[in-house]
Amino acid sequence: MNKAEFTFTLEHRSNECLGRAGVISTRRGQIKTPVFMPVGTAGTVKTLCPEELRAAGASIILGNTYHLMLRPGTKVLDHFGGLHNMMGWDRPMLTDSGGFQVFSLKKLNKITDEGVEFSSHIDGSKHWLTPEESMRIQRSIGSEIIMVFDECCPYPAEESVARKAMERSVVWAKRCRVDHPPMRNGQALFGIVQGSMYLPQRLESIERTAEIGFEGLAIGGLSVGEPKPLMIEILDGMMPHMPEQLPRYLMGVGTPEDLLIGVERGIDMFDCVHPTRIARHATVFTRNGRISLLNARWQLSDQPIDEGCSCYACRTFSRGYLRHLFKAREILGLRMASLHNVTFMVNLMGEIRQALLDGRFVAFRDAFLANYLSKEI
Repeated sequence: MNKAEFTFTLEHRSNECLGRAGVISTRRGQIKTPVFMPVGTAGTVKTLCPEELRAAGASIILGNTYHLMLRPGTKVLDHFGGLHNMMGWDRPMLTDSGGFQVFSLKKLNKITDEGVEFSSHIDGSKHWLTPEESMRIQRSIGSEIIMVFDECCPYPAEESVARKAMERSVVWAKRCRVDHPPMRNGQALFGIVQGSMYLPQRLESIERTAEIGFEGLAIGGLSVGEPKPLMIEILDGMMPHMPEQLPRYLMGVGTPEDLLIGVERGIDMFDCVHPTRIARHATVFTRNGRISLLNARWQLSDQPIDEGCSCYACRTFSRGYLRHLFKAREILGLRMASLHNVTFMVNLMGEIRQALLDGRFVAFRDAFLANYLSKEI
């Protein structure tokens, strides 16, 4: 595959905000942006099979390099010819570099300029992860989009700590690009902007990372515990400086309100475990806010989760039945809530995209949030 086979085409720029609509083309299909990407940490979006993800409209899913390197490992991945073949997923996939997970294990890792030594959360075994090793693992996984290995700075962090992490991330990004030149193995490589909550560092990181030359640019280190207004402030300061011609990915951000916040500021790609995580605890999205299916008020309800949703759960089951499943600890309840939440997020992003194309994003945003935030249960 040559570089031309991974493309990002901007179709429309909003006149109301920085939002835009585009198309990413890959060897396994097109991704209409802005897009929400369900997270399949260990090679599965929890409780859902690939056919259900396709039915939900997911055009791309995520895999997690840290978890996949530990289990099943690259020997198994190579045997199956990559994760797509192993899990039966025929559409695009993105993998993170493993950096976020490794650095979240603060008590279990040792960071040097060369890489990170860490202990497995599974069995305590020692592992060594470098930018080059992260590239090798992601080539074994076979994802269409892979991420550079970076140092994710925790929040809060002193300015000197944030700068050291940002500087190291730039150096590691260069090493990743050397090890993985443009479209090696048909895989696009995205850079990651760091800098914590210090806008001057963020702007420096954008400039220094972009000049290395990547197929896309991601924003890391947000939604890591900081207040939402601070996240928005940093995005507002950053986004006018992000390269226009590259897809922009806000890592780990993905509640319904976050999608609107990000799209308005020019983000093209989002991912988050939030929809499936809360689903496993019986919480589901509706147009009128989140609801808990465990609430006694739904015991005799014959309503679907959401009247306007087209997913199998909403077409087939009532809130009363789904409540029963959760109370009885039946796995079908977890599956149907997860299917609904993923479908809700994918459909919401489709509606947001259409609103951008129609020039009515602001009206759509205001109407959606008026319902969603004012009636949350």
